Amino acid sequence: MSKEDKPVDEHSGIETTGHSWDGISELNNPLPRWWLIVWYISIGIAVIYMILMPAIPALPGLGTNTPGIRNASDRDNVAVAMAELNVERSVSSNALLGASLEEIQTDRDLQQFALAMGESLFGDNCATCHGAGGRGAKGYPVLADDVWLWDGTLDGIETTLRHGIRHEGDDATRFSAMPRFGRDKLLTSQQIDDLTEYVLNFSGRSDDTEAVNRAAPLWSVQCSSCHGENGMGDRTLGAPNLTDTDWLYGGQRDDIYSTIYNARNSHMPAWGDRLDDASIKALAVYVHSLGGGE
Repeated sequence: MSKEDKPVDEHSGIETTGHSWDGISELNNPLPRWWLIVWYISIGIAVIYMILMPAIPALPGLGTNTPGIRNASDRDNVAVAMAELNVERSVSSNALLGASLEEIQTDRDLQQFALAMGESLFGDNCATCHGAGGRGAKGYPVLADDVWLWDGTLDGIETTLRHGIRHEGDDATRFSAMPRFGRDKLLTSQQIDDLTEYVLNFSGRSDDTEAVNRAAPLWSVQCSSCHGENGMGDRTLGAPNLTDTDWLYGGQRDDIYSTIYNARNSHMPAWGDRLDDASIKALAVYVHSLGGGE
């Protein structure tokens, strides 16, 4: 359709494109001048940028991005920035390595560095299991309270981080092993029921006196060597206190029965072969600061 043949909209008096949908005609309005100016300027800036700087989209036929006459490289810039950051951190990292807990607590700058570094490391490596802020989950200890299976001092936390728990190939790893009394047929189901009542009785939650009495000899023979006669546990062995309300795998009757029947021997990675010494120290300081450090 020629220009002369294009109809004019009778309501606006503006020429149409000749396209019509359901009786609605498309007006042939020109683009606003300011919009065209901005568009042309943007094209010009893009061309200049492509000439001066690396262009991510490759031009047809070149097979790669255009490097630009300035030879600028974001990769090189990041590498330089990281090198500068590592130099800055190395001073604080060396100071952190040689500092005791008391020195870290009294040196505000060193403390802030350790906490910031430790928080970042915790988010990257630990929060997946222990939760943000160390809030924990079923099967993963809460790190923000004062209940510790092992040692809650700064040195103790650092040891756990460095060597892990039940980490194969590390002789210094934290290690404890609870027998699978039911699965390995060391005890009968009735005996495990009785022991469950005995454990519940430590926190005053059992009303089955007969079962508790029946389980007393079993407890002395099978359990007291780790958890103690009074159920208070032993942190040198990683044996939990059974008299409080803090339960790693749940403290209900079914949870306790399942623990006795199947045992709960979970693992934690050894970070000593994954993180450098300064990172482990900073992570230990951060965990210690969450509220439960001794």
